[in-house]
Amino acid sequence: MRVLIASDKFKGSLTAVEVAEHVGAGLRRAAPGTEVVALPVADGGDGTVDAAVAAGFERREVPVTGPAGRPVRAAYALRRADGTAVVEMAEASGLRYGAGAPLTATTYGTGELVRAALDAGARTVVLGVGGSATTDGGAGMLTALGARFLDAGGRPVGPGGAGLAGLVTADLSGLDPRLRGTAVVLASDVDNPLTGPRGAAVVYGPQKGASPEDVAALDAALAHYARVLDGAGAAGAPGAGAAGGVGYGALVGLGATFRPGIEVMLDVLGFARAVAGCRLVITGEGSLDGQTLHGKAPVGVAAAARAAGAEVVAVCGRLAVAPAALAGAGISRAYALAELEPDVARCMAHAGPLLERIAESIARDFLG
Repeated sequence: MRVLIASDKFKGSLTAVEVAEHVGAGLRRAAPGTEVVALPVADGGDGTVDAAVAAGFERREVPVTGPAGRPVRAAYALRRADGTAVVEMAEASGLRYGAGAPLTATTYGTGELVRAALDAGARTVVLGVGGSATTDGGAGMLTALGARFLDAGGRPVGPGGAGLAGLVTADLSGLDPRLRGTAVVLASDVDNPLTGPRGAAVVYGPQKGASPEDVAALDAALAHYARVLDGAGAAGAPGAGAAGGVGYGALVGLGATFRPGIEVMLDVLGFARAVAGCRLVITGEGSLDGQTLHGKAPVGVAAAARAAGAEVVAVCGRLAVAPAALAGAGISRAYALAELEPDVARCMAHAGPLLERIAESIARDFLG
């Protein structure tokens, strides 16, 4: 019997690697003859670099500029055999460094992270976006890679989305020439446009500390930025609004190709090889809810696993999806930690042991 564990993180309690470890421990205890294969996954947001490293990529850390302008250390992952780098923007420009500067937070550090990957010989850059503290349309990222964004006086505009309101000239001619020979893949679990009611500022700005007035100012600044940069041609493209508009910057400035994050990561991590011969695939994330059904990791894993002929079950902390909806997504059954421990604080604090008990139940239900 061969079982593949391909779960995302349980945000706030377990990394994707830890989820796989605990599920594997429970399976082996309940079904000792089971061959357990672990392939932690991510959809481009927090944990994407960790998933790549678990799959054999080399972890590299470099100093970069954080979203508030202070230095931070950020990691990317590199597979030297084929020159593939996985860059997670949350490592450089993420909410992990705090919200509270919605108008001035910058993606400059993300550009520095991309440049470090180029310095290391990357020929393909998977840019995983999500969990950002920024709403600057990727202007900071492009600036770090050689672009110039100038005001009426020929001076660089200020950092963050607010500075874009004064943009007069956008000069991309100085972008790192190595980018022309580099394939950049924009990996995201959202397909929002840059501006408007579904845009970067309106939908995600409040999560980053933006007031209603800030949201209106940022949305207007991003619209102006897009008009100056490319006549707003790509502002409505799927993924342009990802991670505060860094998707737009990647599409226009880096020539990136947009793909759903989990699809990209399954390819990069070697899911097709890992799932071969598996009868059962266990996926999951912290909260299985309505958002899960719109491109999150468990649904992507389920689709790929079903295509390979494997049955799929999910583990989660909290379950808020009806069985019929799960079945429609290709997931036979979901097991929630909250069923064992309804107290949220205790459930999160003891997620590992609870997950092992859940895995034992899965073994009894599906491997007997």
